[in-house]
Amino acid sequence: MCGIVGYSGNSVASTPVLEGLSRLEYRGYDSAGFSYQEMGELKIIKKEGKLENLKNEVEKLKPTSGIGIGHTRWATHGAVNDLNAHPHGNEQFSIVHNGIIENANALRDQLKGLDYKFISQTDSETFLVKLTDEFKKCNDVKQAILNAFKCIEGNSAFVIMHKESQHLYAIKRAAPLVCGHSSETGAVFVSSDPYALIGFANKIFFPGDEILCVCSADNKVQPIEFYDIEGKQSNNYKLQEKELTLDVAQKGTYEHFMLKEIFEQPELLNTLYTRYKTAEGSRALNNIVKNKPRLINLTACGTALHAGMVIKNFLEKHNNIRVLVDYASEFRYRNQMFGKDEAGLFISQSGETADTLACQELCKENGLQTYSIVNVEGSTLYRNCDENLLIHAGAEIGVASTKAFTQMAVVGYLLSQTLNGKFESEETKEELHNTANAIYEVLHKEELIQNIAKEIYNYKGFIFTGRGEEFPIALEGALKLKEIAYVHAEGYAAGELKHGPIALFDEQLVNVAIVTPDLYQKTFSNAQEVKARRGVMVIIGEEGNSELEDISDYFIGLNFNGVEKLRPLVINVVLQLLSYHIAKFKGTDIDKPRNLAKSVTVE
Repeated sequence: MCGIVGYSGNSVASTPVLEGLSRLEYRGYDSAGFSYQEMGELKIIKKEGKLENLKNEVEKLKPTSGIGIGHTRWATHGAVNDLNAHPHGNEQFSIVHNGIIENANALRDQLKGLDYKFISQTDSETFLVKLTDEFKKCNDVKQAILNAFKCIEGNSAFVIMHKESQHLYAIKRAAPLVCGHSSETGAVFVSSDPYALIGFANKIFFPGDEILCVCSADNKVQPIEFYDIEGKQSNNYKLQEKELTLDVAQKGTYEHFMLKEIFEQPELLNTLYTRYKTAEGSRALNNIVKNKPRLINLTACGTALHAGMVIKNFLEKHNNIRVLVDYASEFRYRNQMFGKDEAGLFISQSGETADTLACQELCKENGLQTYSIVNVEGSTLYRNCDENLLIHAGAEIGVASTKAFTQMAVVGYLLSQTLNGKFESEETKEELHNTANAIYEVLHKEELIQNIAKEIYNYKGFIFTGRGEEFPIALEGALKLKEIAYVHAEGYAAGELKHGPIALFDEQLVNVAIVTPDLYQKTFSNAQEVKARRGVMVIIGEEGNSELEDISDYFIGLNFNGVEKLRPLVINVVLQLLSYHIAKFKGTDIDKPRNLAKSVTVE
């Protein structure tokens, strides 16, 4: 969602703020803005469209201020235009906001009665006006922020700048927010994503909900102070001093981040097992084993949900643990009847997905142990769960998730192997090693996959099919293609074709069929039925299978030896590359697809 970056220090603020916003472009946005102090006044520059538009305006004005806040907006309330872009400000304050104020209309009506004039259509401006009203009453910035924040409902993060202060103020509720400090320069930072602060801050703080962060470069003893909602000093935050490197947020020789992240997968998979063999890595796995649940409620969104479906197959097939997989956006709106020895498992790359966080909170309130599979250490989900299994994917910049999916599923496999006492077995080591090698082989087939993409990218639609453990991969393959190529694509269990979807097939519809030794005859039969109706057949199957090659218009043969359990992950990399090259032929914005955000932090 929205990107936030704030800076206060001895340098020109526009440099780190605009650089930080550039790194957050992958989150998705439609406008951008920057606010700074000048001669005792607050100045705001806002531009619709690409960040480059804002950079050009800032370059013309050349502000020299050492304090500033910036924002990339993903519109929720109000049209996409300069007026609704952030920051919002008046004579006293400038603010940036990520989230939704659910009671914005009621606040707006209340504040109109106090003769305030609203300029934008955004919900964010209601906080600015309420903050200004509270400041008039108490003439204390910190207290005014706390009073105003108590009045808003919903998940939000704010960063506030006052015209007479070099402090940055930040507060959040169930929305991403981090603070940073540089021991070398003394500068302080605030952002919605730690990756914006790489190379700037060597200490990253993850504050808890309803904790006010007061960031001051002038405070040499405690540059970032934390206060609870009542204004008392608090230690409700997590400090991370692990150095993040900038190379994870750069494309290198690759044309797109998505392609770079696809090619990173074998190496990440190779190192994951080593990470979990350490005492710190295995602790969470072993603690889950000690409290082995009878039933797991697994919730996630999008790609994370599909990884969860793969993990469900691991746990049910190899551990006899029943797993209920549900969309996080639906889970808490049903009459949940939790039983004894149940647990909640929540999957999220960012650890800030609003719907997933709400599900975790519901399970926690009902006495369930809650576990996460997550990429961002210190994120809200990480802090809220009883145990966390980090996927160690590094920064994933492409909006369409690739390497995070693989890492999530492999962590689920390691959990399954730990539960059945096989974590240290040769079987586990060989499966992981063979899977990494099999993915390398897929990457070497990129030219073949690119040529197929060139032949099929202009067809009217795509139906992905698979059965059993390949069904989640069909869903994920269709999602990838929709996300980055903007074409109609659907994933189906192959056995469901005759229950409706087969009516769609003609010579302009592509069936990307996954046909593996698992349920082979049934899936092969489904593919024959599509071929008989003139559908364009792209089949992914075992190399050397002449039967599959004969009915294919395009065949991608893979070596499945030694990857029986993790075979779906190998096939998924084929679909990632296929989607990437179809999107490239269509000329879409692959890393930053329209209308999408990397982290969905509002419901």
